Amino acid sequence: MAQFESSYEEFKKRGAGLLVIAAQKIEGLFRGKEYVQQHTYPFPILFDESRKVTKDYGVYHFLSVDALNIARPATFVVGPGARISWIAISPNQVERPSMGDILAALDRLT
Repeated sequence: MAQFESSYEEFKKRGAGLLVIAAQKIEGLFRGKEYVQQHTYPFPILFDESRKVTKDYGVYHFLSVDALNIARPATFVVGPGARISWIAISPNQVERPSMGDILAALDRLT
């Protein structure tokens, strides 16, 4: 979320919105509710407690070497008409697409 927070102005310049979906329980082990109360973000955060969204978008995985019952980190760029125009699904819990790649995908929409 810090990566998106620091680049939020770049999203706004491109007329883009941002939504973060956390595949965790808001009152769970990672204390999501407490975390978002302590940090103010300029974008909404959705807690996907049932994992419905992550399952619907194909990024949920039950068991792997680095995770259990969680989503793979994924970034979706959604363009006009609510069409997904770019997807990056991380192979593990630590890798993420670069902000440059995400912003370039947004630039291709215009």
